[in-house]
Amino acid sequence: MQYSTIIYSEDQGIAIITLNRPEVLNSLNEQLLDELEDVLELIERNAKIRVVIVSGHNDFFCAGADIRMLKEWSSILDAHSFLVKIQRVINKFETIPQPVIAAVSGIALGGGTEISLACDLRIAAENAVFGQPEISLGIIPGAGGTQRLPRTVGLTVAKELLFTGRRVKAEEALQIRLINKIVPIGELMNAAIALARQIAEKPLWGVRMTKTCLMDGLQMNLSQALAYEGRCFEFLTTTDDHREGIAAFLEKRKPSFTGN
Repeated sequence: MQYSTIIYSEDQGIAIITLNRPEVLNSLNEQLLDELEDVLELIERNAKIRVVIVSGHNDFFCAGADIRMLKEWSSILDAHSFLVKIQRVINKFETIPQPVIAAVSGIALGGGTEISLACDLRIAAENAVFGQPEISLGIIPGAGGTQRLPRTVGLTVAKELLFTGRRVKAEEALQIRLINKIVPIGELMNAAIALARQIAEKPLWGVRMTKTCLMDGLQMNLSQALAYEGRCFEFLTTTDDHREGIAAFLEKRKPSFTGN
């Protein structure tokens, strides 16, 4: 598939998705969602891809849903069709087996914040601004904002941000644990790639099983989640990478993991 609203590249097991609708601040429309869904499905099936980075422009990550598109809706069915698609696509960032890093520079509002929340890790440039301003349009977030935001920053902080639509700059985002770290704008992609490489060097199945345990376990009660964790642990003891990790530790050398 030829992409016109995203730029995609791969290098040494790291996939980079760059949102690319600069004329509308990378706002989300049907085409951009279709292209994101297509590339995420390709990544999901590609065992060579260890980590994914999603980024935007220096001044804007994503401004949310394209307001011009919302204005054209003529019935609740139009809203339903779009919501089904945007939830399916943004959920994909969370459910693909590879860890996903959001590298956020500039504004990340509405759907932009929701994409970042669906990613596993978030690195922000100093100029990053997050927010769920949907309340000012008479609506609520529809792609995870009311659910992932409180799970990330806590219920009380999420309520304030959702009730007011207030924007949060990078420093505050770090304080409320919305992001993992802040870096200068010029160092954002280097920082994201460095983190991605650090993860990519780890055992393939160990990383993937960790993400699975974390995300699936949150949907279970503690007893079920602990049992699930135990079965995942037991599976990993059968892998070549586990045996290599043990050998490297005992021999006091750097392990050489193969993904097996």
